[in-house]
Amino acid sequence: MLGFPTLNDYKLPFFSIILLMYFMTICENLLIILLVSTSQRLRSPMYFFLGHLALSDIILVTSIVPKMLDVIIRGGSTISYVGCLAQFYLYGGTVSAECFLLTAMSYDRYLAICRPLHYISVMSVKLRCSLIISSWLLGFMLVLISLLLMSHLWFCGPNVIDHFFCDFDPLLELSCSDTLFIKIEGMILAVPIVPCPFIVILVSYMYIIITILKIPSVTGRQKTFSTCSSHLAVVSLYYGSLIIMYLFPNMGNVKKILSLFYTVVTPLLNPMIYSLSNRDIKQAFRKLSSKMLAVL
Repeated sequence: MLGFPTLNDYKLPFFSIILLMYFMTICENLLIILLVSTSQRLRSPMYFFLGHLALSDIILVTSIVPKMLDVIIRGGSTISYVGCLAQFYLYGGTVSAECFLLTAMSYDRYLAICRPLHYISVMSVKLRCSLIISSWLLGFMLVLISLLLMSHLWFCGPNVIDHFFCDFDPLLELSCSDTLFIKIEGMILAVPIVPCPFIVILVSYMYIIITILKIPSVTGRQKTFSTCSSHLAVVSLYYGSLIIMYLFPNMGNVKKILSLFYTVVTPLLNPMIYSLSNRDIKQAFRKLSSKMLAVL
């Protein structure tokens, strides 16, 4: 894997920045999981979904960043064929699961704002567990189909990946087999993973915006919108970079930057976005901090 050849002269500061971001991402998301698991204030469905979003971010960065750090510091690195497929599967499955998790969270916000009287009865423990399990299973099962097809490809010589991880297109470019079928299959499988969830999220927010505009007071509108603004920001960051990258796959270094953004930067920003604007998370953090200080 070539990684970032143009940054070889700055690999030490680049390595340090990525390492720091990785450490911060792990700590932030572990903190979110800890708060959601232990705080009585964070027992609502929204925080249940947020905990799983934090878990998916940890898996995503851990499947990419450790090997990327090796690529950066060496100015390029090697990975086995099996290791490459394993990285692709972990990365692809997690990205897909995160798309479905964000969709489940948008449905949760739709129910909370547009159908508040039915929210508790509809968003039951059974439904939220079903949505979580379906998100994880569907994400990894859809990517498993691509993985099984890719495992039958013939690689007869070229072995240089101009990327910092094993993604779908760079792997197909190395194959000596006819990849037309698997490319078509990849496009078909991408429909339920990216466009369909994105459409569901858009429709959910259309109803949310219509409901908010019907609220007579400005304070009421602001207060209601604040309950979904964090999720909307995360969706915009995540889907924005993802859609641009896969709509324009032949952009070279631009694609690497976009990949770096949604595999490293977005998981770092997600906990910040949710915690900075969320009073419940701030209070839960203060309570946890005071307990830890009391023990010490």
